[in-house]
Amino acid sequence: MNKFFIGISLILCTIIARAQTSGDYNYSIGVRAYTLVELPKILNQTSNQTYTSTYGNGILFKFNDNQISYRIGGNYYRNDVSFDNTCANCEIANGKVTDYSFKIGFEKNFNYSKIQPYFAFDLGFRSNRFSGTLSPKGTGFSSKTAEATKNGLVLAPVIGVKVNILPQLLLFAESNLDFYFSYERQDITEPSGSGRTVNTYRKLETLLNPVSAGLQFNLNRRN
Repeated sequence: MNKFFIGISLILCTIIARAQTSGDYNYSIGVRAYTLVELPKILNQTSNQTYTSTYGNGILFKFNDNQISYRIGGNYYRNDVSFDNTCANCEIANGKVTDYSFKIGFEKNFNYSKIQPYFAFDLGFRSNRFSGTLSPKGTGFSSKTAEATKNGLVLAPVIGVKVNILPQLLLFAESNLDFYFSYERQDITEPSGSGRTVNTYRKLETLLNPVSAGLQFNLNRRN
């Protein structure tokens, strides 16, 4: 019986030792396979806490230094959107939104076991652009042309967890909160170019990204 328990203990120790290998690599590349993201508010969009699912829209580069990694990442999203503007019965906005960001920061692992919880903090730039039309609800009304852009600073605390599949391959899932300080420009052109309104704002938005999941590949093993 004692030999049985000793054998089991040796096997567990071997598994843990093999799992503690991600810190032995100098570089890592991460690919975001799925992200549930809250996009910045467009114009006078009425809906709140609307989340968008994106696939394969981001990449991460990490430089590992023991239990701290320095990370550089980018995300890109472009798609058609439609939403109520100002109020539910006022206008309908239709167009295309383009949203991208670049961030740099650090990531700290709490251990190098098979399951690795971590904390990170990123700082970067985010840009959001909407191009489309505003159409009054009802009949007999012409559409206005709308352009809205936001550019600004992003501060993003992150919590996450990684799971070792192989020494060179991990699954990761993380959640972050974007504090978005932006300069916004709204350019509205009336039908047939009869008039034009340009407004500018400085805004702070808090955007929750509940989950981002993907794969991390470890490269260049240390000697």
